[in-house]
Amino acid sequence: MLEMKVPSPGESITEVEIARWLVKTGDYVTKDQAVAEVDSDKATLELPAEASGVITLKAEEGEAVKVGQVVCLIDTKAKAPVGASAGTLPSQPVKQEAPVAPKPTAPAPSTAPITPASSAKQVPSPAARKILAEREIPASAVVGTGKGGRITKDDALKASKPSMGTPTGGVRKEVRTKMSMLRRKVAERLVSAKNETAMLTTFNEVDMTAIYELRTQYKDTFKERHNVSLGFMSFFTLAVVRALKLFPDVNSMIDGQDKVTYDFCDISIAVSGPKGLMVPVIRNAENLSFRGVEAEVKRLATRARDGQITVDEMTGGTFTITNGGVFGSMLSTPIINPPQSGILGMHNIVDRPIVRNGQIVIAPVMYVALSYDHRIIDGRESVGFLVAVKEALENPVEILMNGNPKQALEL
Repeated sequence: MLEMKVPSPGESITEVEIARWLVKTGDYVTKDQAVAEVDSDKATLELPAEASGVITLKAEEGEAVKVGQVVCLIDTKAKAPVGASAGTLPSQPVKQEAPVAPKPTAPAPSTAPITPASSAKQVPSPAARKILAEREIPASAVVGTGKGGRITKDDALKASKPSMGTPTGGVRKEVRTKMSMLRRKVAERLVSAKNETAMLTTFNEVDMTAIYELRTQYKDTFKERHNVSLGFMSFFTLAVVRALKLFPDVNSMIDGQDKVTYDFCDISIAVSGPKGLMVPVIRNAENLSFRGVEAEVKRLATRARDGQITVDEMTGGTFTITNGGVFGSMLSTPIINPPQSGILGMHNIVDRPIVRNGQIVIAPVMYVALSYDHRIIDGRESVGFLVAVKEALENPVEILMNGNPKQALEL
């Protein structure tokens, strides 16, 4: 009998949660078949079977288990059932019961059957009875969840929960589900960032005309040559890298009483995955070209959305870019991704009137926001950083491509 233990998903992680079993006790599994999804505080990972055999589960869905704890057993001596695929319950022979002679039917009583006095169905407990009496709610209107249908104190409290306004008689259902470990950790980090940093946000607007023209001119050739689309993220990433070099305080973090400033740019990209927000990291973005950034964004986003992203791929960023514009957001104040000190928020692009060369023209405009930790980044650095990003995005050929778009795009 093989004992399957929870492997360590990454350094400093000591506990995970069984998010979902993909098999059930008695199923025949094959080696490397995914048998469960486990949540850590940083990612959702699949747990593969370490051998082939019949599996017995030793942990419940939603249960928190320690790294190294046994969560299932695999009987490696069991043979695969004939005609059954992996992950299916072996067929059980149907028991044939011997025919039983029908019993004579007793004459129907002349009166309706009386419910035994011992039945607990819809009988409130003493505490529940008091609550129902106070709220003038009949026991017949409450569904009991206790043993034998008995109405518990909890049932009475839920039945008497006050509602806003006048009840209309419509369905008023509530669904309560436990948040995943990843979602809970994200919540903790967001609250921590709000409570433990002096967060401030500065805004600006970007005329996206030049980028639109470049993409229109080169996107088809770029896609054919590199098998990846020329999106907005490469422009923003390279503009951020340039701005971080000009304003290194934005690429810094607080460690106790020290300020740590990095000479490299590991850019975290916020991605919405099936299990919630994930933030994979583009390592050494300062060394990447437009093609390199787009390829890495595509790779990391695909892995995040497929649930294949690892903890290492989401650890160690120095600055974050988040794009709420894909969901239609016009403007927001993004929350810092601790221990980082800054985050750039992208938003939707809308045709707006702007002044260009003294004339009012219609142009595609994006509002951008920089949230930063004022403990370590002053107003001059934060505003200067965002202006540097704006300048690079509005003059990409000159600032990001050294005047040669074809060479910069490797065409």
